[in-house]
Amino acid sequence: MQVDINQLQTLTVTYVIRIVAAIVIFFVGRIIASFISTFVKKLMLKAKVDVTLAGFVQHLSFMGIMVFVIIAALNKLGVETTSMVAVIGAAGLAVGLALQGSLANFAAGVMLVIFKPFGVGDFINAAGEMGTVKEIQIFNTVLAHPDNRKIVVPNSHITGGSITNFSAIENRRVDLQFGISYGDDMKKAKDVLMNLVASDARVLKDPAPVVAVSELGESSVNLVCRPWVKPGDYWAVYFDVVEKGKLALQEAGITIPFPQSDVHLYNGK
Repeated sequence: MQVDINQLQTLTVTYVIRIVAAIVIFFVGRIIASFISTFVKKLMLKAKVDVTLAGFVQHLSFMGIMVFVIIAALNKLGVETTSMVAVIGAAGLAVGLALQGSLANFAAGVMLVIFKPFGVGDFINAAGEMGTVKEIQIFNTVLAHPDNRKIVVPNSHITGGSITNFSAIENRRVDLQFGISYGDDMKKAKDVLMNLVASDARVLKDPAPVVAVSELGESSVNLVCRPWVKPGDYWAVYFDVVEKGKLALQEAGITIPFPQSDVHLYNGK
């Protein structure tokens, strides 16, 4: 009987020690997980990573560390954790397969934030969509179309194709074309267009605007007009020069011909 009591006391002390050790492992591990995840978030914010992404990574890293902490605590209690690890691994694989599209979008979002091919406020063309970047989310990028439509594009679609960032470079060139009649004064037409863009305060002096003959078309001599502007002035200058260019050419007596063809008839005799 005395032996049984001694064994019971030994087992009790052993399990109490294990329980206390498991509790200590859990709470200490939780403190460490919280410290590491917070540190990771601070590093990401210091690197000017998107706040949403930094918070998501903080939560993800905390939960990942806590999984190992809980397994360690259960192992200290004498619970067989090998099968548990296998179950968690299988569950993780199943979830990964089920959410592979979302995970691809998440990974693409991380790449966008790290490599920064564009930022909030940039005007871009990506995944067949064009607009101003309003928000770079974890899974999607939100664009505002020029006609004020909200466009939500999956991040994996953006990184999977070419990205045109119209705001990345300081200046942007406006490409316009005007056709004049073959009988008109070509030099006069060039001067009219050059004076028009040179008088616009939004057109940059450097690089200087260019007006030149681009081609001899079927029914017109085509002139290119290429002023340089700030990205924010692009569309305003584009529309103004198209309208004012036509009016200025007309006032100068320059003809803007319709597409036409000359037909010659011969007597078959």
